[in-house]
Amino acid sequence: MPKPFLLLQVRPEADARRDELASMRRASGLGDRLQARSADLEELPSDVADGVAGVLVGGSPYSVSDPEAAKSAPQRLAERQLAALAERAMTRQLPAFFTCYGIGVVTLVLGGSVDRTHPEPVSATESELTDAGRADPVASALPDRFTALTGHKESAPVPPPGSVLLATNRTSPVQLYRAGSLLASQFHPEPTTAEFGRRATIYQRHGYFPETELQTVLARLDRAVVTAPERLLQRFVALADR
Repeated sequence: MPKPFLLLQVRPEADARRDELASMRRASGLGDRLQARSADLEELPSDVADGVAGVLVGGSPYSVSDPEAAKSAPQRLAERQLAALAERAMTRQLPAFFTCYGIGVVTLVLGGSVDRTHPEPVSATESELTDAGRADPVASALPDRFTALTGHKESAPVPPPGSVLLATNRTSPVQLYRAGSLLASQFHPEPTTAEFGRRATIYQRHGYFPETELQTVLARLDRAVVTAPERLLQRFVALADR
């Protein structure tokens, strides 16, 4: 019987958590093989990822660059547990793909920095692979130039130590990198534009855009064509399943 995959979620909102799991299951092709746990809502055992073929980490309304004193107990729990998972995955060469909020955690684990010098609007943005990306076993599933869904207040201004930059763009230069068995993406590889629109509606009061601009954001997403990023998830799964 094939091993399961694990999705670690960091979304306090039940509807956002449910929608993210559905998007990840669809886009990855894993269906019910993808099991979910909430890194911010439950204390996870240290061996939570043992026995799985690979790990996916989703997004969050949290920001790792928030002042430590302003972080809630669930956010601190999530960051501690995701950091421990990243370190364990690298030690054991476990395939793990950290997306969105997850890239911030991995960047800090690797000794890099995360700040708010390169914010991204909620939109579909064109990125391009680096030479290393074109040679990477997972990133090479993407075309040289591809459109992906973004919308973040923070990012890594430069790749962290020990990582290899795989994709970049002008707005936020660190879009995808590898560090050993870990992949980390700034963009969201799993949602369709319609799914991302529902997510924007859930988070319309979280400071990603003025609340009065929700309909403009939704119209912009509706016009976009985004199909390539889910290939990353499918290639990640195919290689982790070997």
